[in-house]
Formats: sequence, C-alpha cells, structure tokens
Amino acid sequence: LWLLALLVACEEHEFQPPSRAERVAAAEKQYSPAAFDTVRWPGRAARLMAGNVVYAANCRKCHGPLGRGDTEYARQHGLRVPSLVERSWPYATSIDSVRHRITVGHPAGMPTWGVAGISPREIDAVAFYIVQQLRPEVRRQR
Repeated sequence: LWLLALLVACEEHEFQPPSRAERVAAAEKQYSPAAFDTVRWPGRAARLMAGNVVYAANCRKCHGPLGRGDTEYARQHGLRVPSLVERSWPYATSIDSVRHRITVGHPAGMPTWGVAGISPREIDAVAFYIVQQLRPEVRRQR
C-alpha cells in the first residue's frame, strides 16, 4: 500500500529542471583552476589543433567561424552571443578567465560546458585556440 502511495505521489510531482542561473551557480561552486594543472601538450600546434576541433564541434554554431557571434543560428534562436574577438570582451584578459567562462557558462545563455561533458583538456585547448588564434591582437599586445 505504501508503494502505491509513493507511486501516486511521484506521478503528481512535476519535474522542474534547474534554471540556467542555477546551473551556472552550481558549476561555479564546482569550478577549480587546479583541474588544468595536469594538462600538458606536446607543443603549441597540437594544442591549437585540438582547440580548433573543440571549437568547431561546440562553439562555432553560436560564435561563428571567426568568433564574432553573428551567426544565423543565434539570430534564429534570439540569442545575444558575444563576439570573442571584440577588444572589450571581458574574459580575454587571460587564458584562465576564458577557461573559467567555458567551464561554468553564463546565465545569459552560455552552456556549462565543464558540467556538460567537455574535459579540462578540451577546455584548455579551446581556450588557447580562442586567445591565440581568434584574438591575434591580444597575442601582439603581449
């Protein structure tokens, strides 16, 4: 009888997935820069190549091939996707800040990629690709 009551109670409960802001907050609590401490690359070219692959698979749809954020997908879905190549992009100050943003996402629409299954190695690679390949002016300023 108690099993029947439990089943009825479960049927009446409507599952409410966490909001985007809640998912980002949870990812923020889990985030640790130390996750990247053991990531090693045989060289710059390997890191860039891996980053390009991750970018093409996960970032390009919204941010576009050049990182401008002006994609048809974004327009069709009403997304305000930031340009990764604007001088004023706030996360471009360091690869650490880019890795952080990719990992935890953003309440305005950026997925929580670190929770969604992209490994620290892949996040490191794509952050490096964004900073070194898509943002050449940042590279020149260093």
